[in-house]
Amino acid sequence: MPLSELLNQSAIWLAWTGLGLIVITFISFVIGWKEKFRLVGITVFTLLLSGSCWAFSISYTPPLVVEGARYVPVVYDNGNDLVVAQAPEDFPDEAIKPTLEQLAGNLKGGGRSGAKVNIRLRKVEAAGVGISKPTVLGEVVRDIRESATTQIALEEYES
Repeated sequence: MPLSELLNQSAIWLAWTGLGLIVITFISFVIGWKEKFRLVGITVFTLLLSGSCWAFSISYTPPLVVEGARYVPVVYDNGNDLVVAQAPEDFPDEAIKPTLEQLAGNLKGGGRSGAKVNIRLRKVEAAGVGISKPTVLGEVVRDIRESATTQIALEEYES
């Protein structure tokens, strides 16, 4: 079962359970059970879980997976207009474009004030003993204000 469907079903079942507990809690106050305040806590917690599952199911979006893309860790993100990802030394050239598209597609707009975000893929190569040189393999520019299906501008760099 996909996560989004599981969250929807959980929210529905927890809501019905919460409504049933409301009825039982009301009856416990009328009858005067000793455990009536425990029931209040259980009821509120169940309704809180239901609301949380519902809110998360609305906000959940699965990550974009592009065919041919490789996993690369993000090593720098200034939170505004620049994201840099680190490719390993044996990174194949045919995986550059799909990897950049996947990074751009999974970038969240959250607190970014800039509309355009530069996403760079770089590789660090040895330039001598104890010296390394970063080489930019490719860069995409993603407009955060546009939808995730926006055409992404791709610029390739030569070594």
